[in-house]
Amino acid sequence: MDVKTAARTLDLFEAFTGGCKPLSLSDLARAIGAPVSSCFGLVKTLEKRGYLYSLGARRVFYPTRKMFENARRIAEHDPLAGIVRPALVALQQRTGETVLLGRRAGERVVYVDVIESANRVRYAAHPGEFFPLHSSAIGKAILSSLPADDLRALLADLKLGRVTPKTVTRKAALLAEIASSRRRGWFVNEGENVEDVMAVAVPLVIQGDVCAVSLAGPIARVKAKLDHHLKALAALREQLG
Repeated sequence: MDVKTAARTLDLFEAFTGGCKPLSLSDLARAIGAPVSSCFGLVKTLEKRGYLYSLGARRVFYPTRKMFENARRIAEHDPLAGIVRPALVALQQRTGETVLLGRRAGERVVYVDVIESANRVRYAAHPGEFFPLHSSAIGKAILSSLPADDLRALLADLKLGRVTPKTVTRKAALLAEIASSRRRGWFVNEGENVEDVMAVAVPLVIQGDVCAVSLAGPIARVKAKLDHHLKALAALREQLG
């Protein structure tokens, strides 16, 4: 399977995620940006492998539960999230805010696990989402773990794009913030990634991998309980070593 076919396969399943309804062959071809003939081959392969089924006279398609069951079994044995998930759940229950586990993926942060807040107004996110290193609390925490020379080399090539009006886009300012945050032991993003959302994070090393855990929510609510949240994050960091 080449890269294009792999991308189209993922696009196909994401088309069902967006629509949450059966789709015709032409619907799927439009969704993945492929000719109907190429889409037909992909659909027939997935149908033959048990990942799609067809129904009705219109020959619309929908995923079977095979993908779900495979993903569930894989997630149950996640070597990274599985180690820390109970601690993440406990942190969410203690703070009431959305809790996120992230790691570096090139020049971005990827969320490995997310425990969403039960509050009606909350920061909503999903595992597998990507965010810039420089505008997220998790990203800053991960950057802080790099040796000084490696950090400067990375920032020399890193584009500090403006995500919101509050995003730090000057490299000298970002370096200064990382240094001061490293000294105090925690990292913050106040409206730099998503307006009106504040996140605080601490770095972790899990099985030799540098990660970070953050909690995020509306700025006013997080600020009101900041001391409590920082104590909870410090306790989690100590627990996980």
